[in-house]
Amino acid sequence: MGRANDSSLLGFILLGFSDHPHLEAVLFVFDLFFYLLTLVGNFTIIIISYLDPSLHTPIYFFLSNLSFLDLCITTSLAPQTLVNLRRSEKIITYGGCLVQLYISLALGSTECILLAVMALDQYVAVCRPLYYVVIMNSRLYQKLVSISWLSGLANSLIHATPALQLPVCGNHRLDHFICEVPALFKLACVDTTINELVLFVVSTLFLLIPAALILLSYVFITQAVLRIKSVEVRHKAFRTCFSHLAVVIIFYGTIIYMYLQPSNSYDQDQGKCIFLFYTMVIPTLNPIIYTLRNKDVKGALKRLLSGK
Repeated sequence: MGRANDSSLLGFILLGFSDHPHLEAVLFVFDLFFYLLTLVGNFTIIIISYLDPSLHTPIYFFLSNLSFLDLCITTSLAPQTLVNLRRSEKIITYGGCLVQLYISLALGSTECILLAVMALDQYVAVCRPLYYVVIMNSRLYQKLVSISWLSGLANSLIHATPALQLPVCGNHRLDHFICEVPALFKLACVDTTINELVLFVVSTLFLLIPAALILLSYVFITQAVLRIKSVEVRHKAFRTCFSHLAVVIIFYGTIIYMYLQPSNSYDQDQGKCIFLFYTMVIPTLNPIIYTLRNKDVKGALKRLLSGK
């Protein structure tokens, strides 16, 4: 217990895949490629949503925030990971670990809530189309986005603060690419059962409540669409919802696998691979999913590239 503050002086050694040096070279190329794709794709979504007046609607306001979140999540983690993959001593200071942990948790948590808000927007658009403009006014959707960001910050404080206060007795080798809560628990020289229970309960509430709201929204949306007699209009309504639903399934499936499983069954190497998919691949998929099936976004992109 007396050496609890050693981590603030020594920082942490991030192991990553140090025992597989050849794999690290491949992962460096993998991370760099997807990081550049993330920057291009999400910056494009933000720029066209801002510049094209036809996209000044709630759904594209939410989509811009989602792209900004993906940019921040990847940028908060990718540069550190890329540097560590190319050097033998993979050290992060205690302050760097603290900042990285708070930011990554806050942004990931915010995205959970934001995806639920986007499902609410889809519900109003499909089930209450005549009242959509009245219900989803600028004041409401700006408040919903603010709530998403504040909720993410609160969740970050709940998770990160206890993990960083745990005493670390001599061992500063963190078996991960970044500072992550489950990995920090493994360094503690005290019983972390209560901490792990709190992490599991809060994560369950924070992940499953938004997921349940999304599922409920799509139950009502499906019922409303099936009542439409026109096959063409029905297919159009389903296509409108497909992009968001695909993003939700990929994002929540990955997060639930990472955080909502017992610690005794957690495979660390497998967890690292899932983490790379979550931080590098998912932020790349989001703009692709939305642009490939969205005529409005593709039209706005064409107008932007043509200078109109």
